[in-house]
Amino acid sequence: MALDGRGLPAAAYRSAAVFEWEQEHLLGGTWQCVARASALGPEERCGVEAGAEGILLTRDRDGVPHAFHNTCRHRGHELVEPGGRARGAVVRCPYHAWVYGLDGRLVAAPHFGAVPGFDRAAHSLHPVRAAEWEGWTFVDLSGDAPALAAYAGDLTGEVAAYGLDGLTAAATLEYLVAANWKLVVENYHECYHCPTVHPELCRVSPPDSGANFRPAGAWVGGTMRLRAGADTMSLDGRSGGLPLPGLDGPRRRQVLYAGLFPNLLISAHPDYVLTHRLHPVDAGHTRIVCDWLFPPEVAAASGFDPSYAVDFWDLTNRQDWRACESVQRGMASRRHVPGPLGPGEGAVRDFVSLVARAYLTGRLPGR
Repeated sequence: MALDGRGLPAAAYRSAAVFEWEQEHLLGGTWQCVARASALGPEERCGVEAGAEGILLTRDRDGVPHAFHNTCRHRGHELVEPGGRARGAVVRCPYHAWVYGLDGRLVAAPHFGAVPGFDRAAHSLHPVRAAEWEGWTFVDLSGDAPALAAYAGDLTGEVAAYGLDGLTAAATLEYLVAANWKLVVENYHECYHCPTVHPELCRVSPPDSGANFRPAGAWVGGTMRLRAGADTMSLDGRSGGLPLPGLDGPRRRQVLYAGLFPNLLISAHPDYVLTHRLHPVDAGHTRIVCDWLFPPEVAAASGFDPSYAVDFWDLTNRQDWRACESVQRGMASRRHVPGPLGPGEGAVRDFVSLVARAYLTGRLPGR
């Protein structure tokens, strides 16, 4: 079987200059996933990060989501600290008490009422394009990415049966990985490493099972099947939940893996969905937020414990992080040259091709 291309050069993973370019063009130039939509109720707001930008997310009393650059129009103070959240009909700057509506309009600026020429309408918050897809909130800092539905392409159909927008997070873990964000994505998209790195995973899913998709949209993915006797991915193969109600017979015997470029990884199991949301910190570090999603009635049931899914993937994640961190260090060698991608690394090739074409053209290309 023919070899399938090569990886990117080491500078793509280690160079601060390349990372800065990516912040502007790969992350800031398209849709980034920043939060679960259900995390923000009516008249609530929170601070999130999209690449190097701080973003203020709000939801008005009618449930309409809004996004703004998280900087007061007076002196630039953050309106909500990153990771912070609050509730109320207005947003008040904690520095000089300028007040904004949840739609970004400047409502009040203390002591500016009598200042000649001061125009409140000219000092509204700077908006950021935002949209929701399958239960997640995305922002487009550039303002000119394709419509989110077109960007996701046929991934919407592939995940429809899982009812993602109706699921709730029963557990969340956060990791800081000493590796470039692209190494994390590449590792996610192949199981060539599974026999040596993931013995527990191989006990419940054959590492050479499944197939990759031929996506229409800015995503990469494939499936793996469960071994006979395994109901899901857990340390003993048993499920502590219930099958997701929208799944047919074949989907109850497989796990779907999809990466919506650039930073959302979706692992859909027969009974739960695990997501990785990547937040690149610098060329050599990535913050990763993992959510374990279940139907609300399952998560709220007496005695329900998501640890059967969390323990399995926390172990698997940490095995992956060690491998990615070792690759990051290994690429520092003066003798490192990207090696060939083999038959089991087709999805890695697809992802690397997306990145390489963006490097050449200056933006993420259409698929």
